[in-house]
Amino acid sequence: MYPVSPTFLRTLATSHTMVAKVDIYYDGALKLAGLPIESGSVTVDRASKTRRTLSLTVADPKYLPWLEADPLAPYGQQAVVSRGIRYSNGAEEWVPLGTFRLNEPSGDVHFGPVTVTGSTLESSIIDDKFLSPTTTRGYAGCVDAMEALIRQTIPDAVVVNLTAGARNPSVAVATWDAGADRWDAVTQIARGMNAEIFVDAQNRFAITDLPDVVNDPVAWDIAEGEGGTLISSARSITRTGVYNNVVATGENTASGAAPVSGSAKDLDPSSPTRWGGPFGRVTKTISSSLWVSAGDCTAAAEYALFEATAPNVSTTLDSLPNPALEGSDVIRLIHAGRMERYLVQSLTIPLTADGDFSITLRGGKEEAT
Repeated sequence: MYPVSPTFLRTLATSHTMVAKVDIYYDGALKLAGLPIESGSVTVDRASKTRRTLSLTVADPKYLPWLEADPLAPYGQQAVVSRGIRYSNGAEEWVPLGTFRLNEPSGDVHFGPVTVTGSTLESSIIDDKFLSPTTTRGYAGCVDAMEALIRQTIPDAVVVNLTAGARNPSVAVATWDAGADRWDAVTQIARGMNAEIFVDAQNRFAITDLPDVVNDPVAWDIAEGEGGTLISSARSITRTGVYNNVVATGENTASGAAPVSGSAKDLDPSSPTRWGGPFGRVTKTISSSLWVSAGDCTAAAEYALFEATAPNVSTTLDSLPNPALEGSDVIRLIHAGRMERYLVQSLTIPLTADGDFSITLRGGKEEAT
């Protein structure tokens, strides 16, 4: 979660004045400060290749672009979006929601409104396909290789290693053909070190450890009742997507190494998904050319098993908005007499006071109330 003050979090559960702003930049220069939006939202989704997306509506048709350099034209213009709180003393506290490349403005030329969508910097990496075969050979570590592939597209990109201990394990030799997706290559390297990479609200390429709903700190409590922020919640559960055995394989033709594999099973006798128990035997297979030893594969399988055995519980909430949340944050949900920890899978943050704020949660671990 983006660091905010305790006052900010307390104020979310009380009557307050929200503020939002959208500034437009082109080639590093401010083109338009304070775009007057009618409505809009930022969606954060862990399942999307582009972690954050933007949707805006502007009432005045004069903002419909006609020329390539107009503020809302899709030729490299970027929207820098923030939401915050104005306190009773007039002070404001702001939370960045992202920097978005504008993609598709449209609208009625006489009456409007103008609608525009945007996406974070992953889109630029996705667009820049490899023009020739590209390899990780020559890079000392996974982080070095990811930085290089990103900065070949965006030379001044900010890449931050937020993994525990800023780990940077050695990278196996892998090669991608001309025409291959550059962002897929970057995320494969991250997966090879059991991490994930995405563009965060501060416009950084953030490399993070895979989230752990049991051991990661709770970013925010969402509770029903007086003083809480929960408005409503709905819950569904399915066995689809739940596995009790993960087999990881690695085959790296670039290095000439022999194929390798490793596995991890849920063998906890008290687990409802234990291998060979009433749940049955359900195997998930994962692979990466960057796993070049049985140890690499076993470690990857063990990392993956934790999420694979997590209950596939989808909980959708309507809550008072907290714009500081990030996908993969751990939240504590207190409702229906239960207290549970969940991962934030996706959320939509409105840019107006009357917009809908919703969160979808993944997995869950009950705590004693």
